[in-house]
Amino acid sequence: MTQLITPQLVTLDQNLGDSPADVIRVLAGKVAASGRASEVEGLFADAFAREQKTATGVPGGIAIPHCRSAAVTEPALAMARLSHKVDFGAKDGPADLIFFIAAPDGADQEHLKLLSKLARSLIKKDFTAALRAAATEQDIVDLVDGALADKPAAAPAEAAPAAAATPAAAGTTTASAPKRIVAVTACPTGIAHTYMAADSLVAAAKEMGVDLQVETQGSSGAKPLDPAVIAAADAVIFAVDVDVRGKERFAGKPVINAPVKRGIDEPTKMVQEALAAAEDPRARRVPHFGSEEQAERAEEEKGEHIGQKLKRALLTGVSYMIPFVAGGGLLIALGFLLGGYDITEVADKVVLENNFGNLPEGGLAIYLGAVLFKIGALSMGFLVPALAGYIAYAIADRPGIAPGFVAGAVSGFMGAGFLGGIVGGLLAGYMAHLIGTWQVPRWLRGLMPVVIIPLLASIFASGLMFLVLGGPIAALTVALNTWLTGMSGASAVVLGIILGLMMCFDLGGPVNKVAYAFAVAGLSAGSADNQAPWMIMGTVMAAGMVPPLAMALATALDKKVFTLNERENGKAAWLLGASFISEGAIPFAAADPLRVIPASMLGGALTGALCMATGVTSQAPHGGFFVFFAIGNLVMFVVAILAGMVVSALAVIALKRWAVRKPVEAEPVPATASV
Repeated sequence: MTQLITPQLVTLDQNLGDSPADVIRVLAGKVAASGRASEVEGLFADAFAREQKTATGVPGGIAIPHCRSAAVTEPALAMARLSHKVDFGAKDGPADLIFFIAAPDGADQEHLKLLSKLARSLIKKDFTAALRAAATEQDIVDLVDGALADKPAAAPAEAAPAAAATPAAAGTTTASAPKRIVAVTACPTGIAHTYMAADSLVAAAKEMGVDLQVETQGSSGAKPLDPAVIAAADAVIFAVDVDVRGKERFAGKPVINAPVKRGIDEPTKMVQEALAAAEDPRARRVPHFGSEEQAERAEEEKGEHIGQKLKRALLTGVSYMIPFVAGGGLLIALGFLLGGYDITEVADKVVLENNFGNLPEGGLAIYLGAVLFKIGALSMGFLVPALAGYIAYAIADRPGIAPGFVAGAVSGFMGAGFLGGIVGGLLAGYMAHLIGTWQVPRWLRGLMPVVIIPLLASIFASGLMFLVLGGPIAALTVALNTWLTGMSGASAVVLGIILGLMMCFDLGGPVNKVAYAFAVAGLSAGSADNQAPWMIMGTVMAAGMVPPLAMALATALDKKVFTLNERENGKAAWLLGASFISEGAIPFAAADPLRVIPASMLGGALTGALCMATGVTSQAPHGGFFVFFAIGNLVMFVVAILAGMVVSALAVIALKRWAVRKPVEAEPVPATASV
């Protein structure tokens, strides 16, 4: 196996700058210079992005920046002993020993195990003391190689069963057997923090006389805890930055949740908190799999306020709804292609009364067109129920799906549209979550997620929609549609600007979907004499294509202002934009909303204005360039999209280069970032 560290990758007693970004950039350059990475900037971008998620400083003056990157061609370990300490976010102050771990995206298990083992060695005081005393680069390499070559200590998850370690198991009687705790550690990368937290927790528990066993859910593999060990545990510690795999195994146990880095910084406190939770009947417990799991996870997320929870629920609903839109829209467009635009008037009759042996007038094309159109129309009919159902799912997990779908169906029935679906989904989700928190007898618990929660939540959410909310929301939807439609004609350009702004404001979110729903709802009212609904649909589709296409163009024009991951997303955004999937721009907006969203809105407004001004129409609700046959004034449709794409791309590049130019990485990571 190739040596992970060489003297060329070691830097001793030098000043590499004042910030983590400075140090990481120098070490990334070392890795690239050694031939183990294809580019410095891509590796730096991925490493610093990881650093911004969780500071990598740990107690003892150590930092372990690390990442997986497509720029890495061979696993590498670069080390620096700094003459000028740099704050990497550890509670005890700046670090002078920096280990930069660079792993390829597809690193093999053996290399990952070695990198993880090194990370565990860094919490040993004798090892770090030897690193500080080393005289040459080769001495550092020898120390690291020695640490990697030593026989590893037994992994916490593989320790002897807890029962064998207790006096009771040995045949003696004791009034106070030691407490037993199980833990799970996991970080997004799964190379360093996962294993360091595990070892820190085990060491702290051992000093306190507590039997603690850990399951490390890391990149180098994980051995699940023995179910008997979990059953015997008095409490659970989750030191994780990602979801726990197999969380249901710990159902009912008192639990302490914290970021993985706290397991390194404050292992003793976490063990103490777990011991206290074991004695407290009111302590938070791992929920039973089903009714509470999703909602409980949301409650446990640190620092998440109500706005973030609502946003996450809405985005979940939208993401599950999109396949209905994409598939249904393209099927409708194909139905138009084969059966003509008047297929809407005869589709039901053709599908029900004809077959391959009894083709309708017009032949096979009309029959297949009617079938495709009807499948697409039925698919599109699930849009509001799916939106509401999966909003509720995001809040209350699986028990929320049924009441959410029902509330969405009620919203569609009452004409409340997307706004009603959003409200109904939220009502159903929060009611399902609330009911799931009820303490019920054990014999009733199995009925809760499949009968009682869906029943009561459906009655509550759909009842409110029928009796109180549906009418006003439907009136609001009609008023919105009337207002937008009233702006056609002389105010067509203004309408185009408004629709373009709405389509690009939240990239597939509620505002985007209000504009889209308005356009889709009006399609059936379009005709040769009244093309305004078709113009609105064409404007909405064109403007919605601008953000992903603009981000794809921007990543091609100026690679330096985008991370490696963003550049990869940019390649995919070409196809997503061409298909009218605005969500292709979400990764860019999520990383830099204050630049990406305004730039997208600028281009979308231009595209919307041009489409309405030149009479671009679309008789298909989805498909982008792939439904060219359903586009009226195709040339201006393309010109308008290209104009908006170029404007948005140049705007986002300009904003990234010159707006608030001082980069985040020029500032030290605050010490409080680790918790």
